[in-house]
Amino acid sequence: MAVIALEGIHFHAFHGYYEEENLMGGEFVIDIYVTLPSVQKAASSDDLDGTVNYETIYFICKAEMKKTSKMIENVAQRILDRLTYQYGEKVQSIKIRLKKLNPPLGGRVACAYVELESGSGGGGGSSKSRQAQFEEDFEDDDDFDEGNFDPRSLFG
Repeated sequence: MAVIALEGIHFHAFHGYYEEENLMGGEFVIDIYVTLPSVQKAASSDDLDGTVNYETIYFICKAEMKKTSKMIENVAQRILDRLTYQYGEKVQSIKIRLKKLNPPLGGRVACAYVELESGSGGGGGSSKSRQAQFEEDFEDDDDFDEGNFDPRSLFG
């Protein structure tokens, strides 16, 4: 078993229940943990195809953070679903923690967060209707080509 992780991905985004949050935005931090059965192929061949590309994970997070939502649960679920769509059977599980820093609660609170994990019953596992929505979203998303974004294409 292997875990590929990105921790502390920072974004300024416009998610929140209140109108002010949508106008001013706020600071968000994402941690992603992708569990794979093995990375032996990548380790022995030094080839990216034998693992999960964390640059792709970042671009998926970036694309979903651009879409304003009232609830961070919605954003986290979209990221989890899109990662599941991208990697499918290649991974055992995906865990995401989305933190909203300094939530507007009238007092000092470091963050509020939601944590979802595929295969845990609490997230992931796209339904057919969500699958159709992904395909439609990917067609309209300039950052991805048919849901199979390859960041190596950025470097010619």
